[in-house]
Amino acid sequence: MTPRVVVAGLGPGDPGLVSVAARSALDGAGRRFVRTTRHPSAALAEPARSFDDLYDTAPTIEAVYDGIVEELARAATADGQIVYAVPGSPLVAERTVELLRCDPRVETEIVPSLSFIDLVWDRLGLDPLRDGVRLVDGHRFAEQAAGQSGPFLVGQCDTRLVLSELKLAVEAGPRAIVMQRLGLADEAVLEVDWADLDRAVEADHLTCVWVPRLGAPVAAELTRLAELVRTLRAECPWDSRQTHESLTRHLIEETYEVLDAIGSLDTPEGYQHLEEELGDLLFQVAFHALLASEAGQFDLADVARAIHDKLVGRHPHVFGPPAHPVPNWEEQKKAEKGRASVMDGVPGHLPSLLYAFKMQAKAASVGFDWKNAAGAWPKVREELGELEEALFFESAAGGSGAGPAVNEELGDVLFSVVNVARHLGVDPETALHGAAGKFRARFVAMEALAAARRVEVSDELWDEVKAREVHTPPSPTEYG
Repeated sequence: MTPRVVVAGLGPGDPGLVSVAARSALDGAGRRFVRTTRHPSAALAEPARSFDDLYDTAPTIEAVYDGIVEELARAATADGQIVYAVPGSPLVAERTVELLRCDPRVETEIVPSLSFIDLVWDRLGLDPLRDGVRLVDGHRFAEQAAGQSGPFLVGQCDTRLVLSELKLAVEAGPRAIVMQRLGLADEAVLEVDWADLDRAVEADHLTCVWVPRLGAPVAAELTRLAELVRTLRAECPWDSRQTHESLTRHLIEETYEVLDAIGSLDTPEGYQHLEEELGDLLFQVAFHALLASEAGQFDLADVARAIHDKLVGRHPHVFGPPAHPVPNWEEQKKAEKGRASVMDGVPGHLPSLLYAFKMQAKAASVGFDWKNAAGAWPKVREELGELEEALFFESAAGGSGAGPAVNEELGDVLFSVVNVARHLGVDPETALHGAAGKFRARFVAMEALAAARRVEVSDELWDEVKAREVHTPPSPTEYG
């Protein structure tokens, strides 16, 4: 005989709603298993082997299901027949039963009980056939609901993370109805705003969500990425060792690779390159959000919500009443953050040119600035004079030219040049990067020329390379 697994439903929660056939299967069983004891009717299966330990130790929910099926198949092969009790009805949102029915090692017999969805239709007062309801698994909402408008009954909403992903999978949802512990004394049915879906309730194993019709989900791929990051974190040795601090270098590298890709947009593969590099940067964001979620702080949905709400709040002229004036950004941010100075918002780890540029821009935002580039130029000349003076005195004192005074004055020269660049509308970081790139291209050409002639690099070869470059004179309009 083929080994048999008899799957008995434990109903939606109230032991009185377990079918007579399911009770009879449990009572006559020689060996019993129960998917989880975290269900009010689980006691009807005792004594039984539960799989709660797998839920607590397996790296992913799919690994839990695979582990359950593997153990059930082995037990049925050894005993001939076993009984496996599951919450609700075995044929509704029960992934382990799906897997069992596809497993050639065992024969699966279903003994149903009332499902939680029968109570849902009563509480909502609707006919699921008439209204075209789609039942989806909260753990797989993004893929199961992709491209559909609903309405949806979302089961298996057993954690806050599942509710967060459900919210994230939809750009803007309606008010939803959260139903918990239907048929029990502490039953709860409440309507919540979509933005509060993962905050308004404490999710448990008897939680489901009713979602009225909405636009097609737009964030399915983002949800798949979040799931991939969790899988890598759980199963990849390298990813499992990472911390916020260890990922810092990678975050910086990926940011600069995005900038390089932006600089190559005029090439045939430019946008394809940018798409790839933005994906690498997004992975870093998702990874940091997962680490914060593990620490109980926030998750990717919180990150998305926070930036959305912040941008709406900072654009009252767009989202506020008509004719609302454009706010002073720096003063608004200073008030929001409770900062004593507008400089408090400038990260100290920025590259030096960008750091100087940002601080000057912050000062300018509150009126402390030169009127124009013509006003900033004399400061460059002044700082160059002070640098020459510092070099003179240090040389007279027998110094090497790299003392504290020279270092300080050279910094002032660079800072004043950044000021001129800002007034000219030139990004100093980009300008310097371009100059360095030009130097690199010329030097590589000079090296090739020297190698071809079997000579050393020299000023003469440098001048020859420069002379070969094609220069396009600026148009009269560029002179302003």
